[in-house]
Amino acid sequence: MLETLAMHAAVGDNSWINFDVNALIQNFWSATFDGLTFGAIYGLIAVGYTLVYGVLNLINFAHSEVFIVGAYGVVITLTSLGFGPSAPNLSPAAIIGDLVLAGLVGMVAAAATAWVLERVAYRPLRKRNAPRLVFLITAIGASFTIQYLIFLIRGANAEPAVTMFIPTPIFDVFGTIVNSQQLIIVIASVILMVGTDLFIRRTRTGRGIRAVAQDADTATLMGVNKERIIQITFITGGILAGAAALFYVMLVPSGVIYNGGFVLGVKAFAAAVLGGIGNVRGALLGGLLLGVIGNYGQILLGDSQWTDVVAFVVLVLVLLVKPTGILGTSLGRSRA
Repeated sequence: MLETLAMHAAVGDNSWINFDVNALIQNFWSATFDGLTFGAIYGLIAVGYTLVYGVLNLINFAHSEVFIVGAYGVVITLTSLGFGPSAPNLSPAAIIGDLVLAGLVGMVAAAATAWVLERVAYRPLRKRNAPRLVFLITAIGASFTIQYLIFLIRGANAEPAVTMFIPTPIFDVFGTIVNSQQLIIVIASVILMVGTDLFIRRTRTGRGIRAVAQDADTATLMGVNKERIIQITFITGGILAGAAALFYVMLVPSGVIYNGGFVLGVKAFAAAVLGGIGNVRGALLGGLLLGVIGNYGQILLGDSQWTDVVAFVVLVLVLLVKPTGILGTSLGRSRA
C-alpha cells in the first residue's frame, strides 16, 4: 500500500482519489438504503458495548467475538437444516421457521459466550478491585483467546456460504428498489432496539441496570443485586449480538470466519461512541449514521476501501465538536 502511494506521488497521479459528486447523486438512494441496512447491524452490536460501558465503565473489546460466536451458531444451524450456496426450495413458512430457529441458536450462543466471559474474565477482577487498565487488557486478551479457540475448532477458512432466500423487490424510491432483505433487517433491528430501550426504561430490572450504572454502591444498599444486574447486562448485549449475527449472515452469506468479528466490532464501537456511549438510542443512531456515511464516502471517492476511512473521520469530527457523542446521555442518567 505504501509503495503504491509513493508511486502515485512520484508521477503526480491523483487518480487514486476520485471525488465524484455526480456518482453520489446518481447512487444516493441505493447508497442510503444499503447504508441503513449495514448500519442497523452495527447498531445492534453497539448496544453490547454501550450497556457494559454504562454499567461498568468497561470497553468490552471481546464483544466482537461474542458476535462472531453467534454468527457461527447461525451458520451451523442453517447448514444442518440443509441450507447452502443456493436458496432452498422451501415454502415461505418453512423458511421463516428455519430463520427463527437459526436466530434463536445464534442468540443463545452469543448470550452464553457473553455470560461466560463475564464470569471467567471480569468477575474475578471486580472481586479484587483491579484497576480499569487491567480490565481493558483482559478484554483484549479474551478477544484473542476466543478468536483462536474458534480457529482451533473450525479452522482458518471461512464457513461455507448459506443463502437464506432470494430477496424480492418491495417498492421503488426514485428508481431504486428496496427489497425484502433490507426491510427485514432494518425493521427487525429497530423493533429489537425499541424493545431494549423499553426494557431499560420501563421494567424493574431495567431500573436496576440504570441504578447500578449511576451509583453501584448506593444501588446495592437499596437492595439491588449488582452481580445479577451485571450478568443480565452482558446477556442482553449477547442476545442482540446474536440477532445481528443472523442479519449479517443474511447479507454476507460467506462472511463468517474466526477473526471476522474484529472489523465489525470496531465499527460497532465507533457507532456507540458516535451516538453517545452508554446510550441505547445513541447506539442505533450511531450505527445508522456510520453505515450511511461510509457508503456515501466510498461512492464519492470512488473506492470501497474509503468506506471505513470516511466513517471514522466523521466520528473524529463529531467528537471534536461534542465529545459525549450526538445524544450524549449516560445510561445512569436516563429518565424513567
